[in-house]
Amino acid sequence: MTFCPIRPRPLKLVKWVKLWLPLLISTFAAAPLRAEELSVRYEASHQAMGTVFTVAAYGRNPKYLAQVVNEVFDEIDRLDAQMSNYQPESEVSGINRNAARHPVLVEPRLFQLLRDSVRYSEETGGAFDVTVGPLMSAWGFFRGQGRVPSRAELAEVLKRVGYRHLKLDQAQHQIQFDAEGIGLDLGGIAKGYALDQAVEILRANGVSSALVSSGTSSFYALGAPPGERGWKVTVRDPYEAEKVGDIAYLKDYSLSASGNYEKFFKLAGKTYCHIMDPRTGRPVENMLSTVVLAPRATQSDALSTAFFVLGVAGSRKYLATHPDLTVLFYQPTATKGHFKRVVLRSTSFTAAPESLAEFAP
Repeated sequence: MTFCPIRPRPLKLVKWVKLWLPLLISTFAAAPLRAEELSVRYEASHQAMGTVFTVAAYGRNPKYLAQVVNEVFDEIDRLDAQMSNYQPESEVSGINRNAARHPVLVEPRLFQLLRDSVRYSEETGGAFDVTVGPLMSAWGFFRGQGRVPSRAELAEVLKRVGYRHLKLDQAQHQIQFDAEGIGLDLGGIAKGYALDQAVEILRANGVSSALVSSGTSSFYALGAPPGERGWKVTVRDPYEAEKVGDIAYLKDYSLSASGNYEKFFKLAGKTYCHIMDPRTGRPVENMLSTVVLAPRATQSDALSTAFFVLGVAGSRKYLATHPDLTVLFYQPTATKGHFKRVVLRSTSFTAAPESLAEFAP
């Protein structure tokens, strides 16, 4: 399961304005606009949560856009400081230290995110799980040197993994662990949640056209660029980072991707990816990457990992009862360097008709 570490904020923030977007973020070719429709484009980037967040927004006043985007980055920094399990003073670190001994009061919005995380775990049969951290350690991903744990070690680690160890008290906004050694790691959902919060700030300040991203793994397309029907986001080839695998068109929709290329190690001729199946305690095999289109980035972030674990058959069952989702799978084939492409969609769609979420033919 994908749980990228949320690293402490660096001493220097990275914010800059550019006239172009990175390879994986681009808009449709500009269409001619009438004078009264002309807008300026402002773009800035900021380092947080172990990645680079980027906002590209359109408006009439670049100074105002800069102020709003700075507010967005301040909120992302707040979430980083709250959810990081690398910072001892963060709220999540405090929960991990104390929740096995007594109930811990949780800030309301963080409590709701924990409830959402447990709901995704329940709905996916444990394919998504925010307690997977001990497995990542056992396989050496937190130390930067991969290793294969013994069966006995895995059996012990699995005793400390599983969303059912989390006891949430809705009335009191409290959390408690039912055993020692349990810990939260929100790396598989926090970046998507941060994008959703960023979009709320943009909307509240009257910004109606923006593309917000966390690195190259999650995007939210607010509205559309001037004169266009939506934003264009390219998805990388699962084997070659600089090669385009697919193109998605988005408006008021999110995209998140999880891939075995993000972090892996090779041992005795076998490749082990960092995406864990929390139910077995082992890295997922026979999947290259999954890309999810969903109305909210929190949702697409969590489900891109869950569907990577569930595979095509398991994901198809989920989509039969959950609306508004499109999933793209890249699966390996017997031919080296080639992959099979599978697209699944929910059986029903209730999203706003003016939204846009599709892959290019």
